[in-house]
Amino acid sequence: MLGTNKSIFRRLIISYMLTIVVGIGIVGALMFYFANSYIYKTKQEELLRQGRTVNANIQETNIINEEKQDTLQFLDHSFDARLWVFNADGKIIATSTKDEVSIGKSVASSIVEKVIRGENAVNRLAFEGLTEPMLSVVVPWGKEDEVYGGIILHSPLIGLNTFVGKIRETILWAALFGILFSAAMVSYLSWTISRPLQQIDRAAAKVAMGNYVERIHLKSEDEIGDLANTINMMATKLEKTDFERQRIDTIRSDFLANISHELRTPLTSMQGFLEALQDGLIEEEGRKRYYDVMYDETIHMNRLVDDLMDLIKLENKDITLTKYLIDPLPILEKEKFKFEREASEKNVSINLITKEPLPKAYTDPVRFEQIINNILKNAVKFTEEGEITIVAEEDGQYLLLSVKDSGIGISELDLDLIWERFYKVDRGRSRKNKGTGLGLAIVKKLVELHEGKITVESQIGKGTTFKIWIPSFVE
Repeated sequence: MLGTNKSIFRRLIISYMLTIVVGIGIVGALMFYFANSYIYKTKQEELLRQGRTVNANIQETNIINEEKQDTLQFLDHSFDARLWVFNADGKIIATSTKDEVSIGKSVASSIVEKVIRGENAVNRLAFEGLTEPMLSVVVPWGKEDEVYGGIILHSPLIGLNTFVGKIRETILWAALFGILFSAAMVSYLSWTISRPLQQIDRAAAKVAMGNYVERIHLKSEDEIGDLANTINMMATKLEKTDFERQRIDTIRSDFLANISHELRTPLTSMQGFLEALQDGLIEEEGRKRYYDVMYDETIHMNRLVDDLMDLIKLENKDITLTKYLIDPLPILEKEKFKFEREASEKNVSINLITKEPLPKAYTDPVRFEQIINNILKNAVKFTEEGEITIVAEEDGQYLLLSVKDSGIGISELDLDLIWERFYKVDRGRSRKNKGTGLGLAIVKKLVELHEGKITVESQIGKGTTFKIWIPSFVE
């Protein structure tokens, strides 16, 4: 995390400083360009106006006499500009200063041509020995209908270098202030970003180590807050998943213990009986009872294997239902008859009540019979000296089957768990009420496969009622 902080801080401070420095540089360049252009244009217009004034004073003749020389000197001092006068051939014939070395020299032919045509010319020159750049303008000398030559005005752009220096100084100070300000701002932003990131990092590390109750407490409503909420949601889901895994592991461990017990007990009994039979310890008349016990134990083991195979197929969706509309009454009467003998031995009566009109059931008859069989088996198993009532009736587009017993009931804690695969409540652990704990899990899967619904209501000591809804319409 420390490396991340440094990387974020470095990227932020570099980007901020570059933005500020580049921004100040662009603003300074624009200020310099516009200020320079303004000064240059202002001076240019001023010199052109002064050049026209000079021409107005000397345009009466094409000869520069002593009087005109004095006028040029006067205007030089008035305008603070050097004045040169050249003829139509481009030769400088007079200047505003005495002993001017430029007299007799020639002006560029391109400038002479422009002036003869009555046009102005502007040049920006630098002279050796002068610290200020010079601006030169050339205006025609003469009248509108007759041009004698041209007048050149040289004037330093006073203050331009000073102004440029001040702009540079201002830009440097602004850049320095911007760097300091950006450093302070980046430090604050880095702290506001890295602090919650550190919290997220610590919480994520704890979650990664299996501490799923850890949560990130941030009130931020930005992307970092969204990230914290997402990690909290992930931790919540992991916590639920871990709890579910532990619960399933517990159920699986209990199941393995139960299966081991269920298999070991009959195998031990059969092994003992077989050893007694092999050793000739059992008289002929007593052998049939031994055979009957071993047969019952093999039936129990076979039922356990069948239930396991059914549940595995249901969970893997390997069972395909062959559904069609059937009359449920024959199957209900068959199952009632099937369990009446076992129930009567426990002083339990089984009653079947059908309410007209009794709808048909859109179901797989084999699986429908398996559902009724498993529910009735449980009812008979846990009911002593009471009654079991089966009620079949119409409920909208469903066949509603209610199986109510007056047995020992199911505790409130067990109600939510009876549908779990491999789960057996405490009442089912005795050898008297032996079972696999798979029957109700199979029932629930089969009902859901029919797109039906099953519920249970129970109270300890008062009995249990299962309600099953099976569709009575063709899809």
